[in-house]
Amino acid sequence: MILQLFQIVVSVLLIICVLLQSQGGGISPVFGGGGEMYRSKRNIEKFLFIGTAVLAGLLVISSILLLLPHK
Repeated sequence: MILQLFQIVVSVLLIICVLLQSQGGGISPVFGGGGEMYRSKRNIEKFLFIGTAVLAGLLVISSILLLLPHK
């Protein structure tokens, strides 16, 4: 039960991370689209990229754990 709830939370967070990485323009339009915030925009995009990879890994691990037979 706890593992299923964990998987749901990770799935929702993964969907949010993917949707924040808009195609082409990056995350700039979300925060107003200013070019003067290049450094912070770059850091946010890097954080979203790493967060997406970590969440995807957690989702895979939790899916495998749910497949294992329970006693």
